[in-house]
Amino acid sequence: MTRVLRRCWLAWAFALACGFAGMAGAATPAASPQRIVSLLPSLTESVCALGACARLVGVDRYSNWPASVRALPQVGGGLDPNLEAIVALRPDLVLVAKSSRVSERLEGLGIRVLALEPKNAADVRRVLDTLGQVLGVDDAQAVWREIDASVSAAAQSLPARVKGTRVYFEVSSAPYAAGESSFIGETLKRLGAVNIVPAALGPFPKLNPEFVVRADPALIMVSERGAPGMEQRPGWDRIQAVREGRICRFDADQADVLVRPGPRMGEAARLMADCLQGQPR
Repeated sequence: MTRVLRRCWLAWAFALACGFAGMAGAATPAASPQRIVSLLPSLTESVCALGACARLVGVDRYSNWPASVRALPQVGGGLDPNLEAIVALRPDLVLVAKSSRVSERLEGLGIRVLALEPKNAADVRRVLDTLGQVLGVDDAQAVWREIDASVSAAAQSLPARVKGTRVYFEVSSAPYAAGESSFIGETLKRLGAVNIVPAALGPFPKLNPEFVVRADPALIMVSERGAPGMEQRPGWDRIQAVREGRICRFDADQADVLVRPGPRMGEAARLMADCLQGQPR
């Protein structure tokens, strides 16, 4: 009996010790990072919007806003980062997209990695909250409230005549489109537009060009880089937007704003609203 009691006591003591150790670990958060490398433009912009731009020591080749980040060392792209360049910057945190395949390699080098990849508005809100906690920002949701208010203001500025406009938003010329379930599609819905690409196809599906012909959008939104030759695609001369010349071609800076799920989504909503109203671009 004594041996049994002793074993029970030891088991209880071990469990209690482990419990306290677990509590101590949970109560000791990782230090707030001071040297951050960002491998996704939307995450770069979010860090800066949260007031931590000065903590960035390196970015991917596509991060270009705000202007101050253009002076930072570039470490390749999100899919093809230069690991040696990243290590040389001595980061205490690297921000990557969830789809990136570099996370394990960085962690294997002892570098802390945080994988985030917003695809819709709810994701953007969660990413801001997560980054706020990691960076030690008290009210990260203030950035989200500003985004949300800006999108609402853009929607309220639109006349009733543009509501219900059938829109095709082309992300790249493959063609990849912004579907209803993407952050772009959600903004279009808030503006009262009808996205011809249903949520069932996913956030950014690759389409058969014939799909767009059959859907017959009244308005097309596309970047200048993807616009050349659009009217010459087979059958596209039958599309209402092409026949009536209702194609908004966004320059490179505007396209960056539109396709990045982050703090400039309010500005993106304004660009879309201007397009819906037929303002020249």
